[in-house]
Order: sequence, then C-alpha cells, then structure tokens
Amino acid sequence: MTLTSASPATPRATTAISGIATVGEVYLPQQDTELLIDMVRSLGVDGKNVLDLCTGSGAIAIAAARRGAAEVTAVDASADAVAYARRASVTAGVSITVEHGDLTRHVGQYDVVTCNPPYVPTPPVDDPRYHPAGPSHAWDAGLDGRVVLDLLCAHVPALLRPGGAFLLVHSEFADEEASLRALRDGGLHAEVVSERFIPFGPVMTARAEWLEERGLLERGCRVERLVGIAAVAPSGKKVDGKPAEGHTADTEQS
Repeated sequence: MTLTSASPATPRATTAISGIATVGEVYLPQQDTELLIDMVRSLGVDGKNVLDLCTGSGAIAIAAARRGAAEVTAVDASADAVAYARRASVTAGVSITVEHGDLTRHVGQYDVVTCNPPYVPTPPVDDPRYHPAGPSHAWDAGLDGRVVLDLLCAHVPALLRPGGAFLLVHSEFADEEASLRALRDGGLHAEVVSERFIPFGPVMTARAEWLEERGLLERGCRVERLVGIAAVAPSGKKVDGKPAEGHTADTEQS
C-alpha cells in the first residue's frame, strides 16, 4: 500500500487549548488522520460501502466520499462530534450519514471500515500535569492505550463483508502487536502497511515522563511512531460466523 498526501476536508475555525486544536469538544484532524486518509486513498473506495468509526470531525468519512464511495456512514459517541461532522459534510458538499452511537453496538456489513480511535496511554491519577485541557475523550484510552482498541478489534470482523478491509491507525505506544493478534484471532489477515514518525504533541509531551517511568519511552525521546494497519477478511468465507455475501475489497501492500 503506497501513501500520498491528503488534506482533511473540514472547517478550520479552531480554538487552541494548551496547543490542542479544537472546535468546542471536537478534536480537529492531526497527522494520524492524514495517515489514515492516505491509506483510504491507496486502498481505493470508489463504489464501496464505507464505515468510519470514531469519526470525530468527519474528515476521514468526507475523504472517502470525495474518493467516490457509494455510501459512507460515520459513527461517534460524542454528540458534539456528530453535529460537527454533519456540518462539515455539508460544507464539503458530500453526502454521508452520521450516527450518534457506541461503536461496539453498531451492526451492518461494509466493504471498508476505518477508525482512528483514542489510543493515548493515560495515567490512572487525576493530576493536571498529565491531562491538558481539551476533549480528552478523543485521546484518553486507559493505562495501556487499549480501552477502545481491544473492543474495536474484537468487533470489527463482524462488520466486514467477505474480502472487506479494515484500516486502523494508532501509536506504537498502544501496542501494535496486540492489535495484529486480535484482528488475526478474528479471522482477518492483518499487517502494518504504513508508518509515520511525528514529534510529540501537547498530550504526549505532558505524559512523556510518566511513559519514561513505565519503561515505555526511551529517556529524552519526544518522537512517536504512528502505525497504519490493514486487516482483510477472507473472500467468500465466514468471518465471526457471518455467511459470505456482498462485495469485496482488495488491498495492495508495499
């Protein structure tokens, strides 16, 4: 899967809270979103039925619609994010369905599922040093960064049509091997297909010393590796008890 640059298609009236770009309680697209949009473009979604979980600003769903997806559904647990994504789709001139709900309760069968979930390891203490102001639901993900990822990886195989593809992005600090194992256990062929090294933002900077103390971060390092994972359901076979039906999605990995 080769990568090209892409720009999020959302309104950019931003508020800087401790260096964090937000609109109200909505966290605006960052480099992880851009990486996932690149993966969507490389996969190709023309004519496909796409689901974007943890949609946030709606940037990934909008990018899929602009790339010719036949139908795009976006889901988020935040009512503010849902309202923002709906407005953003109108501004972008594309048609997407934005739903307010829990990703683990979503049902359906899709050619492509995407997700940029919360994945930042979070100290189990209420210390403002570790918690910059802002919509923390968009990044806080428990002690190991996997509160959402574990639920997501267990549920997503049931959302894929045979041959369908799941595209996921998260930080190295949320244990990519755990994601790969979980997706493979669900019957998918899962691989890391892209990566990007980026400097720490405000949240990771605030938690750097805590990560060092836990042995998860080399002392003095302030760069993280983002990983892009593609997981593909077998074509014409059952996935998590679901009979074969519908369309297929092919990936090309490099």
